[in-house]
Parts: sequence; structure tokens; C-alpha cells
Amino acid sequence: MQLISHQSIKDSIRNIPDFPVKGIQFKDITTTLKQPLLFNQITEEFAAFYAAKGITKIVAIESRGFIIGGALAYRLNAGLVPVRKPGKLPSLTNKVTYDLEYGKDTLEMHRDALSPDDIVLIHDDLLATGGTALATLNLVSLFKIKKAYVSFIIELDFLKGRERLAPFEVFSLVHFDN
Repeated sequence: MQLISHQSIKDSIRNIPDFPVKGIQFKDITTTLKQPLLFNQITEEFAAFYAAKGITKIVAIESRGFIIGGALAYRLNAGLVPVRKPGKLPSLTNKVTYDLEYGKDTLEMHRDALSPDDIVLIHDDLLATGGTALATLNLVSLFKIKKAYVSFIIELDFLKGRERLAPFEVFSLVHFDN
């Protein structure tokens, strides 16, 4: 596989001002994912980083977390567990409501999604304030799993979301300072 710099990944991410609300600078990964070399490198870097950690389930957060999460589950020979917005999962769920940078949201996960023997990697595209990841960690904690890790393609360092996720190990490929 041809290696591409993290700067190339960072440069491929499109910035959308005032989306979904005024004042938010949305980081759009669709411009990255449409490039096969970048998509493959992102997947392979996560797979290499987590290969020896014994991951049994990828918990992918709706909706952009599903993309790399699914590819990563395949590469790590792990199961894939979707975390979705309310009303999208067909069976009984646990749910949590949390604060966003621009409002409130709710996430759900099937009640039979994990077991105490699982080692989980929670994956999403972006870490901002950490609210969505923390809410997902709260859902995952209901299962009394062995261990949880958290990964992101993008981390917005200036919002200090990583601090909210302590003591969990967080891995992000690219960082933005503003």
C-alpha cells in the first residue's frame, strides 16, 4: 500500500461553514473517503493500531462512524454494533440523552449488543467536545465489558474533547487546532 501523509488526509477534509447551524465549522470527510488511497490508508492505520488489542466489537456511531467502523470490523475480525438516533433500531434498546455543541441529542444501542467478555472499540469520524463519544461510553458501560477504546479520524484539539474521555485511550489520525 502506498503511504500517504497525515497532512494529505487533513488537506482532503472539506470545511463547511455554518453547518448544521451558524457558527459551526463542519469537517466533511466525504471528500476524503471518495479517494481510494486515503480510504484504505485510514482503515489500515486504525487496523494496525488496534491489531494487538483483542477487539471483539466495533461500536460505530451514526452515521459517519459506520463507514470506517464497518471496514475496521472486517479488518479486525470483530463484530459491528451500530449506535443510532432514536427509533432506528428494531429491537429493545438502551438510550442516553446528552448535550451537543449546538443542542441536545439521544443515542440508542440494542440491549443485547455486547457482553461482559467484549473488548470494544468505539469509532466515530470526529471528536469535538466529546459529548457523543461520552454518551456512547455511557451506553457501553451498561454491559460491564472488559475494556473500551475510542478512535476518530479527526480531533478538534481546541475543544478539548479528549479530556472528557479520560481515562479511556483515545486515538485520532489528524488534528485541527482551530
